Amino acid sequence: MPVKTMRDALNEALFHEFERDPTVFAIGEDIAGGRGGTGELDCTGGVFGVTRGLLTKFGEDRVLDTPISESAIVGAASGAALAGMRPVAEIMFSSFIGVCMDQIINQMAKFRYMFGGKSKCPVVVRFVCGAGMSAAAQHSHTNYQMMTSVPGLKVVVPSNAYDAKGLLIRAIRDDDPVLFFEHVMLFQSECEVPDEAYEIPFGEAAMPREGDDATVVAFGNMVNVCAAAIDALENKGITCDLIDPRTTSPLDEETILESVEATGRLVVVDESPPRCGLTADIAAMVAQKAFTALKAPIQQVTAPHTPVPFAPELERAYLPDAGKVQAAIEATLA
Repeated sequence: MPVKTMRDALNEALFHEFERDPTVFAIGEDIAGGRGGTGELDCTGGVFGVTRGLLTKFGEDRVLDTPISESAIVGAASGAALAGMRPVAEIMFSSFIGVCMDQIINQMAKFRYMFGGKSKCPVVVRFVCGAGMSAAAQHSHTNYQMMTSVPGLKVVVPSNAYDAKGLLIRAIRDDDPVLFFEHVMLFQSECEVPDEAYEIPFGEAAMPREGDDATVVAFGNMVNVCAAAIDALENKGITCDLIDPRTTSPLDEETILESVEATGRLVVVDESPPRCGLTADIAAMVAQKAFTALKAPIQQVTAPHTPVPFAPELERAYLPDAGKVQAAIEATLA
């Protein structure tokens, strides 16, 4: 099976769906860029190159550059979806989600409900999220925890190239609005990815590590951080289940609860700040539904409740790392 980066896997998913369904189109800033220079058609593929090549093959009617207006991008995509199209909107950074918040939480999330179930809004909004590149506080959020709280939205957070391709194809084929969060530090990460199209269902977690001593739940890039911590602990005879929910809405509660019932211990890890976040939500769910299985207090590993620092040294201190995760696992075992 070929090895591909997450950037290439996402690009491949878009090509599959553009070829399969003529109602699929892309809209966003600079996704058909290059014309401001030489004037030639040149699909640069957006800031991170995910849509590269789409314009050349599918033309300007299906790859639409927009002004710098997140409200316009998401508003146009929502309207097109109501009219029978399947838009894939690109927002450069999830930190800009506040600009298009009304279109997302007060419009597309409520269309099916407000219209009595007679309409559908098959729109995907792709965001780049996360810290690690010293992009500073206004470009480094992980807003998926905020959007998970909004009824009517499906929220996807892939941790590897294989999942990213299957989840994006599933998202484009879904009849409800999907917010798709791509961590900036994962675009160059590689794994085996089939050439053919495939779907990964929403609400079904993956378990990249299995063990007996504790359950670790993590999201996005933190899945890889936790995998490193768990691998290091094997030298001490400690093994853990590592659960990657892949989607935060819907959330695969069953897999998490079954694992906690078996291990009796839970560590939840997320790059987002702690207040009103996914770690607290999952900790509360387990405390309510599997309290008698717990052998120790639940541990949460998150970033501090501060904006993301710009300085590389401070950003490294801000982010959860394998050492912090390992300490949390050992603390719950103690």
